[in-house]
Amino acid sequence: MIQSDWGDWLVREVEDANPDGVAVWYLGCNGFVVKGTEGTTIYIDPYLGLGDPPRTVRMIPVPFDPTDVEDADAVLATHEHTDHVHGPSQAPILANTGAAFYAPDDSLAVARDDEDWTDEWAVTDDQLSEVSEGDTFEIGEFTIHVEEANDPDATHPVSYVFEHDAGTFFHGGDTKPSGEFERIGDEYDIDLAALAFGTVGRIPDKQTREPKRTRWYNDENQIVECAAALQCDRLLPSHWDMWKGLTADPTALHHHAKGFDHPQRLEVVEIGDRVEL
Repeated sequence: MIQSDWGDWLVREVEDANPDGVAVWYLGCNGFVVKGTEGTTIYIDPYLGLGDPPRTVRMIPVPFDPTDVEDADAVLATHEHTDHVHGPSQAPILANTGAAFYAPDDSLAVARDDEDWTDEWAVTDDQLSEVSEGDTFEIGEFTIHVEEANDPDATHPVSYVFEHDAGTFFHGGDTKPSGEFERIGDEYDIDLAALAFGTVGRIPDKQTREPKRTRWYNDENQIVECAAALQCDRLLPSHWDMWKGLTADPTALHHHAKGFDHPQRLEVVEIGDRVEL
């Protein structure tokens, strides 16, 4: 069972909130909650695990226990990696709330086959829905578009565009620059884009456990390249806080972004922070 460092105050804050438009909470790693003015609540890539020490060591608090979540309409996953699809983090949310889980095929394979969510937790198979690039679906007051992502370390990554009357939020998962981003930037008026940012570090290899030079996330130039192509008004760097050896300073991005038309503003947030569309 997952034990939170923070108790239940964050999930209660989300559930008690009444946004004027759309509120977005950062959960650390690449996790977010979005909530609209009508109360629709969507979790994206929530991960509450500790990693695989000493290979991957979590550097931030576990912000909530998933069994404390009482109000959620959906959980979305961007790709199949453990810190994006994780039964102990996500299945209890589905079981408690009846929320739907949306994910690409290889992510669903983790839930159905590798972790057997429907046997290990009170999750039904009809709660698990497959998505792929080009799909559009509605969750409450949000229209969600499934778009391409460029994550060479994943087998089938996607990104999501959340459209709402109050604005548009883009979640890129662990994507790096993509030739599709200029099209996406032309097609949508993106107010806020969350993109993974980190340094290159020496992480023990999964098989040999020998330290290996590892780049999992965008560096300073890549993340600004993504934001510029997406033509987003605001850039929110994510994932920089999570793994020992790969942490980064997001304030350094001010220097990289100021020479471009987009992003117009940098949103530097810490785990538990809330921003508005």
